[in-house]
Amino acid sequence: MFELFATYLKEKADLTVEELKLVEKVTVLKKLRKHQYLLQEGDLFHYHCFIAKGCLRMYRLEADGTEHILRFGIENWWMSDFESCNTGRPAKNNIDALEDSELLLIKKEDLNVLLTAIPNFRDFKEKTDADCFDLTQNRILSSLRDTAEEKYENFIRSYPEFYSRIPLHMIAAYLGISRKSLSRARNK
Repeated sequence: MFELFATYLKEKADLTVEELKLVEKVTVLKKLRKHQYLLQEGDLFHYHCFIAKGCLRMYRLEADGTEHILRFGIENWWMSDFESCNTGRPAKNNIDALEDSELLLIKKEDLNVLLTAIPNFRDFKEKTDADCFDLTQNRILSSLRDTAEEKYENFIRSYPEFYSRIPLHMIAAYLGISRKSLSRARNK
């Protein structure tokens, strides 16, 4: 499975064979079955997770059982609970697998060593983090101003590969709309 990650890093970060060996030394393979948790609320999370295969979601649960889905991730995407990872405090989020998944985990401390030792990897990670921040900002703006139809259209346009892999009730939870509103938006 590391070969997929190595190909990704060669393409995106232009890492050398020697640099890839450094990354491989600190990378741990984790397999999840569908519905299995990578992280549960209240646990500590110290990893940055590369999704080699499968689909994950990050979400919070309210006391009444309402799910607020913060992120989805598929192959070649990164997933982490950054708040828990960065602060060392218990997670407020859950991360679970929507499909059987294979992940490559790197501990925060090991990632920091790699970022110092490999300038191309640091530059790549900074760009990835900036892109993630931009997407998050745009999502917040969309949730504040867009109609249900616009949110749905933006989701389909931005993430066409998600549509067939993620149940509609989860897409509705991600968009912050009811299933009924999502059905109306889909019919238009």
